Amino acid sequence: MVYKRYYKKQRERLLRKKTREFELKELENNQKLMRFKNDKLREDIEAKNRELGMSTMNLIKKNEFLNSLKKELTSVEDGKALKHVIKIIDKNINNTDDWNLFQEAFNNADKDFLKKIKQLHPSLTANDLRLCAYLRLNLSSKEIAPLLNISPRSVEVKRYRLRKKMELAHETSLTNYILEL
Repeated sequence: MVYKRYYKKQRERLLRKKTREFELKELENNQKLMRFKNDKLREDIEAKNRELGMSTMNLIKKNEFLNSLKKELTSVEDGKALKHVIKIIDKNINNTDDWNLFQEAFNNADKDFLKKIKQLHPSLTANDLRLCAYLRLNLSSKEIAPLLNISPRSVEVKRYRLRKKMELAHETSLTNYILEL
């Protein structure tokens, strides 16, 4: 009888030990899985940010090219055909498809930013949101200008008006405010 109790206690101890080991192994495996998933998510975010950066730079280059082409064409003196070409260029510069593609890429990289800023500041227009998205990418006024097809000085004016609409204090940086959202 004493032996049975002794062996039974030994078995119970061994069983508890095995159970603890199993639970520890399971916990380690779960941690490894979580680390793997986090790494994968980090890589996805980096890829989306790279894609967004490339998309933005392509838009800037396209608009700069079209603006320089437009400038060259305006110096040529052939009325009707030239005006038609300039209209086509203007249409391409202000293409909303570019903005839609950018907006989709931006939303993939920075989920819900545009929704969040629209909730905080419902009076913002589509153009204001566009400027906010470019500021969120930490682009300078010079980089934003060709994207909006305006001069860098006009971007500064837009920034000033946006700051007023958002009712930001004078000492608060608009870019920092947007980056922190």
